[in-house]
Amino acid sequence: MKLGDWADLKVFLDEKVVQYNQPFFIETDPIQVPKSFSEKEDIEIAAFLTATISWGSRPGIIKNAQKLMALMENKPHDFILNSSGSEQETLNRFVHRTFNGNDCIYFVRSLGNIYKNYGGLSSVFGEGFQKGKTVKSSFEYFYTVFFEPAGERTRKHIADVSKGASAKRLNMFLRWMIRKDKSGVDFGLWNNIPVSALMLPLDVHTGNVARKLTLLTRKQNDWKAVEEVSLVLRNFDPGDPVKYDFALFGLGIFERF
Repeated sequence: MKLGDWADLKVFLDEKVVQYNQPFFIETDPIQVPKSFSEKEDIEIAAFLTATISWGSRPGIIKNAQKLMALMENKPHDFILNSSGSEQETLNRFVHRTFNGNDCIYFVRSLGNIYKNYGGLSSVFGEGFQKGKTVKSSFEYFYTVFFEPAGERTRKHIADVSKGASAKRLNMFLRWMIRKDKSGVDFGLWNNIPVSALMLPLDVHTGNVARKLTLLTRKQNDWKAVEEVSLVLRNFDPGDPVKYDFALFGLGIFERF
């Protein structure tokens, strides 16, 4: 297929969004882990933790995220609020690549601080968005709050956009929480950040496809690249630019584009 001009490219990508933004997408995607919960707080905590370990093979991510939920007795909200120190120590057996038990315990304690003192994840990300009216300001504020308890070793597991990180996993988490459409893949639980402000979860696959389609010229997968490609996608659909994540990801993973 020739993808000569922007109009043709938009038609092509819109078709791919329709193709991949479907319930079957959930069957092989880590989003299935938070989909197993019904309460808002359980969903967002499970989604945040699953997104945090979303690197490597998707089957491995799903397996380990489910294992982590089981260690939290499949009650993540209750666990972060009410677990004792000895109960949290059971998380020491958890490992996903470089994310180990110590990191896991820190995450639980930091999330406990957020839900007890800041009104929860939605409130923190929303307040950060209000500070600059951008997803970047949301991430910067979240980073500050999340590391309010001392935890230097664990900092590498939360993207620092002030240092240029692409924040793929945080952007994916926000897509899950904020987007909502008739396909039912994303949750649409939060309304304090507009869908129009969301940024593309940029990784190796989406980055490579975006460059092949001339949506992205920057070579590094960093925050400047996220801004560049998201701006182009916002021209295609100002109200829902990150719906094209389904198209770019689907082309890269399922079609080896």
